Amino acid sequence: MAAKKQKEPKEPQQEIPLTPDAPAAEEVAEVADAQPAPQEDKAAALETELAAAKEAHIRTLAEYDNYRKRSTREKQALYGDAKAAALGELLPVLDNFERALAAPDADAESLKKGMEMIFTGFQETLKKLGVEAFGEVGDPFDPNIHNAVMHLEDEALGENVIAAVFSKGYKLGDRILRPAMVQVAN
Repeated sequence: MAAKKQKEPKEPQQEIPLTPDAPAAEEVAEVADAQPAPQEDKAAALETELAAAKEAHIRTLAEYDNYRKRSTREKQALYGDAKAAALGELLPVLDNFERALAAPDADAESLKKGMEMIFTGFQETLKKLGVEAFGEVGDPFDPNIHNAVMHLEDEALGENVIAAVFSKGYKLGDRILRPAMVQVAN
């Protein structure tokens, strides 16, 4: 009789008779293992996916940390290199001052000529570095780049025009290194 029951199609997880003719516990376990629970498969897949996502996240964090450290090192090196290059351009001007001071029998005229040459060389060096002077008499006054230290009432000059320059302003590109100190006519 047991053989007939096994040939008939059964619904899964139907009653298992507890008679001596019943299939052994190992056979029941094999049937249960043959059909894995879908929830266990999903859980295992999600755990694998979560582990992969965690590893990718950790790798991304490590790459970002390395990028941040590398960028900081590059910025520090770039700052030092730029500073050294700028100061290296100024050293010839310093050399010219030393030569002028070391001249044994310099009269006033030769000292003046030497100072003019040093001044011209220094202006050329600043131009080479990208520094521009601004703030000339007659220019329109701009409070963003000029510092008005005095006002002058003069009908001959227009309104908000620079009447006198006490110290020139300097800029490097769009960055103001020093505003021009000027007298403004109202």
